[in-house]
Amino acid sequence: MKTVVVTDSTAYIPEETRNRLNIHTIPLSVVFGDESYKEEIDLSTEAFYTRLRESKELPKTTQPSTGMFVELFEKLSEQYDAVISIHLSSGISGTYQGAVTAGQMVDAINVYPYDSEISCMVQGFYVEEAAKMALEGKEPEEIISRLDELKTSSRAYFMVDDLTNLQKGGRLSAAQALIGSLLQVKPLLHFVDKVIVPFEKIRTKKKAKERIFNLLGEDAKTGDSYRACIIHGNRKEEALRWKQELEEKYPNVEFTISYFGPVIGTHLGEGAMGLGWLRK
Repeated sequence: MKTVVVTDSTAYIPEETRNRLNIHTIPLSVVFGDESYKEEIDLSTEAFYTRLRESKELPKTTQPSTGMFVELFEKLSEQYDAVISIHLSSGISGTYQGAVTAGQMVDAINVYPYDSEISCMVQGFYVEEAAKMALEGKEPEEIISRLDELKTSSRAYFMVDDLTNLQKGGRLSAAQALIGSLLQVKPLLHFVDKVIVPFEKIRTKKKAKERIFNLLGEDAKTGDSYRACIIHGNRKEEALRWKQELEEKYPNVEFTISYFGPVIGTHLGEGAMGLGWLRK
């Protein structure tokens, strides 16, 4: 069975990688007032953060329409028998459900929707693995099984400068945001059961960073090989410093740098930093 991989724009996979691995992407959008922009198509990440600083109101984010999925799947059916469609957590977006619905509407290709239960480049790790296996001619069921295996070792923690955006966007409860703001803490956040929840409340950014590093260390000390990604919200220099520090500490971990693009950046805000990893 000839299989192809689809994901959404929130995986933030570099264009070169997408082209090399034949990964197809469907965009989410950011809405400023009456203007809607497909992320990374109509609006670059750099331009987004500039616009975010200048905007008096928090932009909204929208998922791809079911019709966009149907159109893409039908186009892919001309060359492929199956598509594995890997998307950001269904607990924070309806994108995965859109793929499910569209898959039921298309007869010419077998659609295998997959809920990554996470987002950003950790989602991208799943996508890259699936795409490599698809190029090797692996069957969809074998690819899905491998993704489930990766999920067992997947971790991601992130910290934000301000919880306001998460609360306004409905991704964190008002009570949790209020507690964080009043105490001026730097809470570590992570995904549990597909939604974003606080992991620990930490007083300073420095201590929050150290805690994230130590969490990686708890897994990396086993000696197994890991892939990890430092993810930043328009803080590339800081991400590069993190990478240098981490590479010195954990030689058995392959580190890359990615970013929070417009859709995820809307909810986390500029200055957010994260670290995600999984066992190879």
